[in-house]
Amino acid sequence: MLGNAHFYNRTIRKVVVAFGTIFNDIYVTRYNKAGTVAYEQFKVPLSYGSKEKYITRLSSDSNLDKSVAVVVPRISFEMTSLTYDASRKQLTTLRNFSANSSTTSIQTQYLPIPYDFEFSMSIYVRNTEDGTQIIEQILPFFTPDFTVTVNFIPEMDQKYDLPIVLNSVTTSTDYEGDMTTTRLITWDLTFTAKGYIWPAVKNGSLIRQANTTINIENQNKDSQNVTVDYANGTGYFSVGELARVVNKNITGTVSYFSNNSNGILILDNLNKLLEAGDKVTGDKTNASFTVSTTSSSPQQSVTIRTVPVPSNAEIDDEFGFAETITEWPNT
Repeated sequence: MLGNAHFYNRTIRKVVVAFGTIFNDIYVTRYNKAGTVAYEQFKVPLSYGSKEKYITRLSSDSNLDKSVAVVVPRISFEMTSLTYDASRKQLTTLRNFSANSSTTSIQTQYLPIPYDFEFSMSIYVRNTEDGTQIIEQILPFFTPDFTVTVNFIPEMDQKYDLPIVLNSVTTSTDYEGDMTTTRLITWDLTFTAKGYIWPAVKNGSLIRQANTTINIENQNKDSQNVTVDYANGTGYFSVGELARVVNKNITGTVSYFSNNSNGILILDNLNKLLEAGDKVTGDKTNASFTVSTTSSSPQQSVTIRTVPVPSNAEIDDEFGFAETITEWPNT
């Protein structure tokens, strides 16, 4: 569908199996009249199927005592509906990642879509004691929900908690027929399983960093990059020394000075920004140079550039990256 290859994660099947497994170990014990001595114990059969199917089969045996596969007490359940649950929806673009045995590729899968799985369960018994005994083995665990952990996508190692909420419990007794007909007591329970449906698992090459370009600029107004009249200056500024413009009472710390015809001077911790024509003098070296030009913005501190390889790679392509870091003041 929508151009995707066939996939089947067995999500719905796993929800149904997880739900049925909860009720697959219920026992009924029969006692003597005094209720003190147990003389019989058996496991209650559990089957998947609609209530109407079992009511029809049971009603064909008015005494409920034939030696057939369908006997009481018995439990049946079925999934009745699926409903999208918008309250549990997460960001659509988020993904899960899992490494393959190969270090050169990974498996990816978008987050699952939340759905409420509605279940109905019916308990069929011949006498009231059997029905209440079964019900009392179920109700204490639902307050009103009971949570099981299901490994929905083994290859992605995606184990999710599956809350199962008990919505209602009702009982009814079928007295139809003559005086010799044995009654049939049924208990009807409804549940909501807060499950998920997963999209396809896809394979892709390992990408260690996203395609991005970052320019980090020093927005601190006390740093400045200027050029000086190197040919007509004297001395050489020492990095870290205090420099000043005497007639304007401007002070700053020398961070970088190029000993060439470019005459680049970078000052930090300035109390005021320099202007063309200002004469800067070093307190330690007594070097002195006149500012020729000033930068129009504060000095760039670090440039980090990350580009895809190949350069024409699209967002969903498999690509590598190349990173170049230029640190200030070498710009």
